[in-house]
Amino acid sequence: MIRLIVTGTDTGIGKTIMSAAIAAATDTPYWKPIQSGLADGEDADAVAALGVRQIHPSAYRLTAPLSPHRAAECDGITIDPDAIVPPEGPLVAEGAGGVLVPVTRDLLFADLFARWNMPVVLAARTSLGTINHSLLSIEALRARGVPIRGIAFIGDANADNEATIAAIGKVRRLGRLPWLDPLDAASLGQAFADGFRIEDFMQ
Repeated sequence: MIRLIVTGTDTGIGKTIMSAAIAAATDTPYWKPIQSGLADGEDADAVAALGVRQIHPSAYRLTAPLSPHRAAECDGITIDPDAIVPPEGPLVAEGAGGVLVPVTRDLLFADLFARWNMPVVLAARTSLGTINHSLLSIEALRARGVPIRGIAFIGDANADNEATIAAIGKVRRLGRLPWLDPLDAASLGQAFADGFRIEDFMQ
């Protein structure tokens, strides 16, 4: 059974694509606990188009494409962290932005992950700047006792960056997804099969 969180080193790096790849390859339900930026389209729709068959509804759906704490304020909504409870059973949950994005003004996503006590897959770019962002994210997760299943890279191959992060951060390199054009269920499924081992996400 797969039951994990996909988080990232930043926003817009491909967490949704990575989440869709894992969920589709293993036929695991997907869950985005907080969706911000409804006008830009929902991540649930994107993962459905990429082959994910089971999708749990978000606990909060927020209008503005902002950090959840601010998007909720703009909508006049108070986020209750105790109401954000992962569904039972197999699950691929996707965070918003990076690990230290605020859920509320008193709680960060890394704090929420620690409450859930679920292992995390950290999605990271391969490009310049990724070493710093990745190691900071690893430290933030470990400081809160969040178990890290491994790091999944997204982008063009950069063997030294990937090896350096895995060695210094003492994390398992799970694999790498290249940029895909076209990006669809078939191309993503093949790229995931070529770059990853499903069993690494189950251990």
